[in-house]
Formats: sequence, C-alpha cells, structure tokens
Amino acid sequence: MFSSCINFYSFKPLKMLRSIGQGVTRLLPVVCPTTHMAKAAVRVIEGRSVTKLLYEVRRIQWITTCKTMRCEVAEEEEEGEGEKKEDNIPPEKNRRQIIPVETSIKYMQSDAYKTTYGDEPVWVKYRRNFKGGLPPTKTRKTCIRDGILATGNPCPVCRDEFLVVEYRNLELIKQFISPFNGAVLPPLKTNICQKQHRRLLVAVNKARDYGLLTYDVPHRHYDYSEYYQPQQQDDTTEAGR
Repeated sequence: MFSSCINFYSFKPLKMLRSIGQGVTRLLPVVCPTTHMAKAAVRVIEGRSVTKLLYEVRRIQWITTCKTMRCEVAEEEEEGEGEKKEDNIPPEKNRRQIIPVETSIKYMQSDAYKTTYGDEPVWVKYRRNFKGGLPPTKTRKTCIRDGILATGNPCPVCRDEFLVVEYRNLELIKQFISPFNGAVLPPLKTNICQKQHRRLLVAVNKARDYGLLTYDVPHRHYDYSEYYQPQQQDDTTEAGR
C-alpha cells in the first residue's frame, strides 16, 4: 500500500512525469485523466522514497532548462553571425532594400536614366556572357539569391536596382512589348532572367486588365447563316430595315 504522500506542483508534460516511476504512472490517469499538465499529489509506491522521487523531478527540470538555455545561446549566435554577414555584403551587390514603384517611375524620367540608357530600351546594349561558341537556349533562372547578386553579369533588369517591374511602371513595361503585334518579347531577345520575365508577364496582363495598356482585338467575321435558319434570317434583315 501507500507508504507516504507528498504534494508538488509541476507544469511538465505527462510524458515527463511518467518516466519518474511506476507508481506515478498508475496514479496520474486517476488524478488528471483529461489534461496533459499535471498538478496533483504523487504517492510513493513500492518502497520508493520521497527524496529520490523529488531528486528525479529536479533532475528532469534541470535538463530541460539547460536545453532551453543552449537554444537561446545558439539563436543569439546565429543573429550575430547574420549581422556580420550583412555588414560584409558589398553595396553594389546588395538588393535587400525594397525600392518603391514611385521612385522607379521618377528614375525613368530623370537625367541619370537618359545618360545611362539614352532613348533605347534597357536591354539593347546588354551582352550576356556564356561558354563556348553557341549561346544557351534559356536564360538563367534568377540573378538575385537571398537578396544578393549571385552573378557578375546580371540581366538588364536585375543589374539596375531602380528598375522595378510592376504594372504601374508603364515606361519600363512598354520596352519589352513588340510594337508590331503587341506581344511580350521573348527572354532570349531581351536577355532578362526567367524570374523577371514571369514578373513582366504578370505586370503586362495586369496593366491590360486595368486599362493602362491598349491592345488590339482581332476582328472576326461571323457567318450568321450558320446560326439562324433562312426564314429567321430574312425576318431579322427586314426588321433591321
């Protein structure tokens, strides 16, 4: 039978208390059958002493506190390393600062843009580096990884941080649209990376939906004799007269 009884308050999970002893595991389902947080009186069974039981509880608590302290120290070290890495990033390759679209629109109308690109599109004077004598069949997936330029020769859009591809920046979007058929130029011609090309497609479709970009709808001639019977067609023509 029970030799002695103690009351202790613990907020440890039920699995942790079950590891203390067989007597505790027999008593816990009776005391707290519906909760995982034990706040009950533990009775010592099978000759287990009270001091030994308390020692095991304190040992488990000490182990858990040590683990939490180690995790906190590791997180602080990671934050310190992240700050050091950010300090070591060259300013010409740092792309973690978000440039608003309004700033990009003003940049497109500034003298600095005209001096750099002139009246030509931003992709005309760009030349991509590649191995061998034949150019690759696809452009690179992206030029920016983790907010840093990952290549020495980025695409025409990624190399200039003030060129923001969005549906409101119409002057930039129009440079990638063909003046003959209104289609978006392929990336092999403009040499922009695949990520910027996907953004460009979304921006063009969104600008057309908002009515900011005009596009021609092809004229279709319908033969109404395929939809109406001859008698109904005569009635409709007479009604139209």
